[in-house]
Amino acid sequence: HIDVYGTIGVAFDCDTKAMADYIATLEEAAKPFKLRIEGPMDVEHRERQMEALKELTDELDNRNINVELVADEWCNTYEDVAFFADNNSGHMLQIKTPDLGGVNNTIEAILYCKKKKVGAYCGGTCNETNRSAEVCTNIAMACGADQCLAKPGMGVDEGYMIVNNEMNRVVALVNRRNK
Repeated sequence: HIDVYGTIGVAFDCDTKAMADYIATLEEAAKPFKLRIEGPMDVEHRERQMEALKELTDELDNRNINVELVADEWCNTYEDVAFFADNNSGHMLQIKTPDLGGVNNTIEAILYCKKKKVGAYCGGTCNETNRSAEVCTNIAMACGADQCLAKPGMGVDEGYMIVNNEMNRVVALVNRRNK
């Protein structure tokens, strides 16, 4: 999973076919690993972003390029998540937990993605707290999110271990209750 912050779109002037050609080379380079690319372009407008990402998603699917695209830019609120999911704009949607407000909205967004059969990425931002990471991890596990952001921080170790430890804690509690 690599967040490219729209740079593929910048490099190829948002030309769908050229971006798909390039992404195909990334698929080959990443083998045998699965590759997800977050934010391949940013066209700076919600509706146009949805359309551009849908077009690129369709192009990859039609050409059997096995790289998943993750919607990030302009997919911020519950309504945005539903809009992108309803239009098959991306293989996975980042659910930005701070932008959604209450945890109930995060839960609803994950469940909506699952209902629409689009990947649910319980994401957020690097400047959250360890407590928000723990809460989001519980929500992601309870709702069956496909991916959970390792947070807080920009480093790998800290966020990864906070989320991993919370996942292990949840699994241990469930296993204890099931005895």
